Amino acid sequence: MSLLETKWKDFQTVRYGPEEGQEGDLHLPGRQHPSVVCLLHGGFWRMPYGREELGSVATDLVSRGFAVWNLEYRRLGAPSGGWPETLQDVARGLDFLADISAAGAELDPQRAIVVGHSAGGQLALWAAARGGRRSGLRRPARIRPCAAAGLAAMVDLARAFTNDAGRGAVAELLGGSPEQRPERYADASPISLLPLGVDQLIVHGAADDELPVETARGYARAAVAAGDRIQYSELPGAGHMDYLDPASEAHGVLCQWLERVTTGRLEGSEGGSEHGGRDS
Repeated sequence: MSLLETKWKDFQTVRYGPEEGQEGDLHLPGRQHPSVVCLLHGGFWRMPYGREELGSVATDLVSRGFAVWNLEYRRLGAPSGGWPETLQDVARGLDFLADISAAGAELDPQRAIVVGHSAGGQLALWAAARGGRRSGLRRPARIRPCAAAGLAAMVDLARAFTNDAGRGAVAELLGGSPEQRPERYADASPISLLPLGVDQLIVHGAADDELPVETARGYARAAVAAGDRIQYSELPGAGHMDYLDPASEAHGVLCQWLERVTTGRLEGSEGGSEHGGRDS
């Protein structure tokens, strides 16, 4: 059955490509022209971690009136996962929202927001920047997100390599160290792609034992210096996995920001930042 013949339901799994892992779960809220949130899960880009980690988050966001595209991608440990396929899948899956909309699904692909957790945060911020002149992976982007959120995100891949985040995950994804693969680090690391040119939210827990909060602080400062509008919220008691719980403070911060993005009520001005928990 072609996409144009699809009978759209409140929830269904949709393939955006022929390869294993090229699919996503589409949630529709049952109202006209909703903004769509594209979710990107973490797990250091590795199998067996998958989009089901963000299932509860997706359900909560739909209840708040958002369409949700909970995207899967080829991961390390799966056929063809890694560089550059993992990132290319995210680009292809995001662009596929245009096809889903054209086939009659009730969502507004021009009001797409990318939200990613951990390694998915790197993918979300990269997706917001793709099409920009700095990314060697750029391709004509059919969907350019209007905003991006990184939740305990891997925002600086060179520092993540130095810190051995995910026990070798960065080198596994990019095929080596920053010295061995400088062009790949430059093409994939969010901090190297600044300014992204879209509104951003960075939320990080001071108690995160996987990715140091200092890296998130450094990214927020660099984004402001580059002219991006960013809300940086640091949560004193939050750990690395809080964001998967819709009842958490971290999820509340995300929902408040999404509401402001979609209603045009973002605070501050270009180059401004907002801090929660810890001000800097």
